[in-house]
Amino acid sequence: MATRQRGLRVLFSQSVDMFGNDRFFHSVVAMGRGGRTVTMWIQTIALLCLCDVSAAQLSFSVSEEVDKGTVVGNLAKDLQINVPDLEKRDLRVVSANSKKYFDVDLKTGELYVSERIDREELCPNTAKCSLNIEAILSHPMHLHRIEVQITDINDNAPYFREKEKTFNISESSFTGERYLLPMANDADTGGNSVKSYKLSPNEYFSLDVQGGGQHSESAELVLQKSLDREKQSVIHLTLTALDGGKPARSGTLKIIVNVIDINDNVPVFSKPLYKAQVTENAPVQTSILTVTATDLDDGINGEIIYSFIERGNFNPETLFSINPDTGEITVTGKVDYEENTAYDIRVQARDKGVPSRSVHGKVLVEVTDVNDNIPEIIITSLMSPVKEDAEVGTVVALVTVTDKDGGNNGLTSAKILGLVPFKLKLNYKNYYSLTVDGPLDRESVSQCNITILATDEGTPPLSSTTVIPVQISDVNDNAPLFSEPVINVYVKENSAVGATIFTITAIDPDIDENAKVTYSTLDGISKSIPITSVVNINSETGEITTLQSFNYEELKTFQFKVQATDSGVPPLSSNVTVNVLILDENDNNPTILLAPYSEHGSVYSESIPYSAEAGYFVAKIRAVDADSGYNALLSYHLSEPKGNNLFRIGTSTGNNLLKPLV
Repeated sequence: MATRQRGLRVLFSQSVDMFGNDRFFHSVVAMGRGGRTVTMWIQTIALLCLCDVSAAQLSFSVSEEVDKGTVVGNLAKDLQINVPDLEKRDLRVVSANSKKYFDVDLKTGELYVSERIDREELCPNTAKCSLNIEAILSHPMHLHRIEVQITDINDNAPYFREKEKTFNISESSFTGERYLLPMANDADTGGNSVKSYKLSPNEYFSLDVQGGGQHSESAELVLQKSLDREKQSVIHLTLTALDGGKPARSGTLKIIVNVIDINDNVPVFSKPLYKAQVTENAPVQTSILTVTATDLDDGINGEIIYSFIERGNFNPETLFSINPDTGEITVTGKVDYEENTAYDIRVQARDKGVPSRSVHGKVLVEVTDVNDNIPEIIITSLMSPVKEDAEVGTVVALVTVTDKDGGNNGLTSAKILGLVPFKLKLNYKNYYSLTVDGPLDRESVSQCNITILATDEGTPPLSSTTVIPVQISDVNDNAPLFSEPVINVYVKENSAVGATIFTITAIDPDIDENAKVTYSTLDGISKSIPITSVVNINSETGEITTLQSFNYEELKTFQFKVQATDSGVPPLSSNVTVNVLILDENDNNPTILLAPYSEHGSVYSESIPYSAEAGYFVAKIRAVDADSGYNALLSYHLSEPKGNNLFRIGTSTGNNLLKPLV
């Protein structure tokens, strides 16, 4: 069962929110482990106070290989959030790992294990193993960093790379001579790693294990009694490696000692420990140092051959070579500071005697870092699209910048290139928030490609860029627009009922439902005559059709308004005034006006004297036409029996005279 480790708790009086600057951490909990002192943790917390942080770090621990569903801690309790609010605030946990080892139960607020955790797979060859995850709350958004320490269990036994080791030892060897033994490996760490060795009982050899640090631990076979080949030519021993687990696990190595009788002096190195430095990525054939051993024997028994000794998981020949005659060690492979900061090499000096005698020496090669890794930009929790009405400070994404180099070569900074309405906000060390920093307008820019530049502090500095595409989503911030405020529509009188007289159109720069426009009429001809009884408008297409036939002589023009409304929430609308002008048709006959007392259709008679001469005024004829314009412009003509040409009439105006021609 996972247990939460509680350490030093520091409460901050100032509240600074990560995204809105309205609240700081409720608390920052720092926990020491191993030999870390309280002073170091106070300094760490002081460093946090100098940053514009908005996330407190919680620390938990859980053993590797625990069952899925094992509870690590309760985030609702530690973050002081009511459990019913977890779903509403969309509590999530995210990490940069490919596997999601932890998840949160929104019904209880418990952080639990969701994937099998193998510490040896997750953190190979490291004493401390931890997973950094982020707890993200929305509405409003907060980031809380969580460090989960993965504690080791004794699930791996020590093992030797070799199944057996053979030594050829002269019977003339002096007591006290030492022979380097292979070291056992154990994937576990801490108390579960290799803790002790024991040698099977025998009368000739003892075991001497030398500790003292990461680069100097060794186990040696020590000759305690002179060998007698004639008494025993082969000695079989067993070396057992035990780890510190409870119960302990073990691994064994079979040791075969062939007793021979020749060379009586062993080579001796000039130093017990050789130290050297090499720059990572040093060119092949770069010389590191030269080891020197001497042998008091004469002839071939005093001639030395140098070679490497493979120990554990490291074979020096993969990266280095040693001149067998001179002892010069040179680079033959790629030396990478990020993989190993130092190499513990064992060198053997063997004479050419038959049988030969040998001694081993220690060489510690320290690797100095160069700035050969560019910063890596990791984007998590990208929240796209972003509404165009998003407020300044709204979090869009979480950005982490890492660099595998050490020292200043691994220190990084990040910034945004170009002018965009976004900015990077430093949260904690190399953790940033990408936030909105200005007004967004989807109608102008529907997608922002944000280029982030990360640069380290090496000499020369290295940098990398990444582009974050952020989609801008639409909100209903634009009303439909007509091309002009007043529209004049011309309609012939007597046109058919149902005829389309005009199609009205409004444009909305929004998209989807926010741009879907419907049309309707507002007011019309008069209060007593609703416009809906005169014309109809198609709400989707804007087509205006007539509901009656118009008579120019009765109605020459009328006016109404059309409203265009989008489908956004809330909807927006605009109006346009429509003037309908009725065009006259020649649908009325002229009417001759007789004397006021005459009846329509009666015969008009006029008397003239018999002695009337040509040009004598007979009568004045008047006529009217209900139409207008050219349709009401009249001309007059006489209709007489054929052969009678006694009278004429003026045709240019409506007031014409009849005059006798003779």
